[in-house]
Amino acid sequence: MIKNLMRGLAPLALVLSPLAVPSPALSANVVLLPDALAELTEAAEEPAGFQVSAFPHWNAGLDPADGCDTRSEVLLTEAVEAPTTGAGCALTGGRWTSPYDGQSVSDPATLRVDHLVPLAEAWESGASDWTADRRERFANDQGAAATLVAVTARSQRDRAGRDPAAWVPTDAARYCRYLGDWVGTKLRWDLSADKDEVETLKLFADGPCEDTVVIRSTSPH
Repeated sequence: MIKNLMRGLAPLALVLSPLAVPSPALSANVVLLPDALAELTEAAEEPAGFQVSAFPHWNAGLDPADGCDTRSEVLLTEAVEAPTTGAGCALTGGRWTSPYDGQSVSDPATLRVDHLVPLAEAWESGASDWTADRRERFANDQGAAATLVAVTARSQRDRAGRDPAAWVPTDAARYCRYLGDWVGTKLRWDLSADKDEVETLKLFADGPCEDTVVIRSTSPH
């Protein structure tokens, strides 16, 4: 699976996204993907017992008084052109660019707010041992831009909750950013990665994505 994934992406590797920055420009809270990957804990997944209900979402969001739940707040934050906000935080108009496939979307009802590290993946990577409160905070995390992303329904279905060993965006201008955000989110929440996942990430980190910047942010314990 890993070799097939890399073979399919190989023709795109020459067209890299503008993610690289010179090493001297890096600050204490950012690292390059190979260094971030070295901080990731490798461990076998523990798949038993996952239920979506273990991760309550969407909650009242950052401002419970504004009538907007987490999903709506993410849509407002990620809008390229701001939508109109009506009663009950009903959103109309606006425009978004889906980070998985690059599609431009102008109807907020057609978007899905996706957990970049899917809930099942989080459960299998350590969240099964968390408190219910911590799982809710993960499921509604707006403290780091990459944790929740507004994407097209089609691209969400295409990903189908798979980890990078089985799926990454096909566009070279997007898959390095996706992998950097994946690793950054796992580090933020102290989640592990299984062997196939780590091997895939290393292939990218040692190749086309070696200069991808990963934001290192503190987990909200």
